[in-house]
Amino acid sequence: MKPQFEPLSSRSTVLKVLLAGVLLLLVASAAGAQVSGEVAYVFNTYAFLVWGAFIMWMCAGFTMLEAGSVRTKNASVICMKNIGLYSIAGIAYYVIGYNLMYVDVSGWIGSITPLFEASADEIAFLGGDADKAAAVIGSGYSEMSSWFFQMTFVATTASIVSGALAERVKLWSFLIFTAVLTAVIYPIVGAWTWGGGWLAELGFQDFAGSTIVHSTGGWAALAGIIMVCARSGKFRSDGSV
Repeated sequence: MKPQFEPLSSRSTVLKVLLAGVLLLLVASAAGAQVSGEVAYVFNTYAFLVWGAFIMWMCAGFTMLEAGSVRTKNASVICMKNIGLYSIAGIAYYVIGYNLMYVDVSGWIGSITPLFEASADEIAFLGGDADKAAAVIGSGYSEMSSWFFQMTFVATTASIVSGALAERVKLWSFLIFTAVLTAVIYPIVGAWTWGGGWLAELGFQDFAGSTIVHSTGGWAALAGIIMVCARSGKFRSDGSV
């Protein structure tokens, strides 16, 4: 007789939460323009948090893909890379990256002021000031949830570089590069587009990150590949594998 396994309670809880979210979104869609500002604020914030969590799972996918494409002895380094890059991306984007990308963008770059901070109204509202509710709801979504959503894209960009340089770069070198990419390079490119910079002013649109996320990661990976060249021992002197 085959053993019977009960589903994990945590998995069941996650599925229930996701199902509830989908149902709520369907109800909101059916209501259309009749949705109030408060309801829109709740759903937009919810969407940022849940979709951001989904994007985080891309890192798990990158990890499995990269671990399967390298030799066994390097699989643990790949896992460490993908865990480390999320930690670094989160800190770097919080310290300087978000402000460079979204705050006071002048066409090419945003504010160089350190540390992300939500609006004064949102902070006061979270502190219990009900008078700020209208101003917060009027923004359409929580700025803190928006930061989390954007941070997951930043880390995804670094994950692309991780796979391209697998087995060809030392761990600390990669983590240092990740800090530069997520704190400066990606936010500046993002400021040109999603931040309302010069490309956005020309009419450029990127709805899903094909340019800002994947192209930026791809170009950064290409630069790294050119610098470190092929894996040692992969090709003979005549160029054959």
